[in-house]
Amino acid sequence: RAHGLAGGHLMLRYLLPLAVFLAMAVFLALGLSRDPRAVPSAMIDKPAPAISLPLLHAPDQRLDVQSLRGKVWLLNVWASWCAPCREELPVLREAARRHGVPLYGLNYKDKPEDALAWLGRHGDPYIASASDVDGRVGIEYGVYGVPETFVIDGAGRIRYKQLGLITPEIWRTRIQPMIESLQ
Repeated sequence: RAHGLAGGHLMLRYLLPLAVFLAMAVFLALGLSRDPRAVPSAMIDKPAPAISLPLLHAPDQRLDVQSLRGKVWLLNVWASWCAPCREELPVLREAARRHGVPLYGLNYKDKPEDALAWLGRHGDPYIASASDVDGRVGIEYGVYGVPETFVIDGAGRIRYKQLGLITPEIWRTRIQPMIESLQ
C-alpha cells in the first residue's frame, strides 16, 4: 500500500512540472501569434493630451491641438534616428494629400537640428511638427516607440493607434476606413 502512494507521489513530481511547462508553452504561443501592432492602447477613446510644445520650424510657436477641434486629424510620432519612419513617409504624404486629412508630427526624443535636417533630406509631409525633446508628451500619449500614429476625431478623442510602420495595406485596411467612419 505504501508502495502505491510513493509511486503516485513520484508520478506527481514529474507531471506537475510538465503541466506547468505545457501551460507556459501554450501562453507563449498565443502571445507570439498575436499581431503586436494590434495591442489595444489605454488611450483609445480618451481625449488627446495637450501637446503645447514648440514647433520645429517655428520654436516661438506651439502646437495647439484644441485648434483642431471639429476635424479628424493624424498625429504621427517620428524621429530622425528611426529607419521605419523614413519608410512610411511616402505613404503618409500620399494619404494625407489624397484624403485631405491634416497630418501633424510629434518629433520624439530627437535633437531639433537633426529633425530639421532629416525633413530637409526626406521631405516634410506635416502641416507642423512639435519638438518633444525629452519625450514627456510622448509618454502622455502612451508611446512605446517610433513610429506610432494616432487618429484623433473631431471631439479631440484618440480613436485609433497604429504601433509601428504604416504600409499602404495598413493605411487602406485600418486607418482609411477609421477616418472615413469619423468624417
